[in-house]
Amino acid sequence: MFFIVAFLVFLADLIFKRLAVAYLAPAGSLPVINGVMSLTYVQNTGVAFGFLRGHRPLLILIGVLVCLVVAYFDQRLGKEDRFFKFCLAMILGGSLGNLSDRIFLGYVVDYIDFRVFPVFNFADMAINSGVFLIFYKMFFNKS
Repeated sequence: MFFIVAFLVFLADLIFKRLAVAYLAPAGSLPVINGVMSLTYVQNTGVAFGFLRGHRPLLILIGVLVCLVVAYFDQRLGKEDRFFKFCLAMILGGSLGNLSDRIFLGYVVDYIDFRVFPVFNFADMAINSGVFLIFYKMFFNKS
C-alpha cells in the first residue's frame, strides 16, 4: 500500500504540473475565485517564501535525504501502523514530485495561489498534510 499511495501522489502531482505548464504558463494567471484564489504559473527555484532560492544542488540533496528518511521509517513501522504508513507515503510521493522537478527542470512548478500565501502545488499539499496528520495523531489523538 505504501508505494501505491506514494506513486499515486507522485502521478497526480506530475499530471497537475504538466497541465499547469501547458495551460497556465502561456496565461500566467487565471482567477478561480475573484480576489481569493487564482491558478498562477510559477517557476520556484527555492522553497517557501523564496528561502534558498538558487541553491539547486542543496535542495536536491535535501529532497533525496527526505525520501531516504521516509523510506527508512516506513520499513521500521509494522503492518498495523497503516495510518502512519499512509502519511509517510503522502510525504514520499510529494517529495518525489518536487525532487523530480528540481532534477529535470531546475525548478519546481507551482500553481495554487491564494494571494496571501506563497504559490504552491499538489506535492506541497501532500507533504504538509502527511506531516500535519502525523503530528495530530501523535499529540492530540493518541487512540
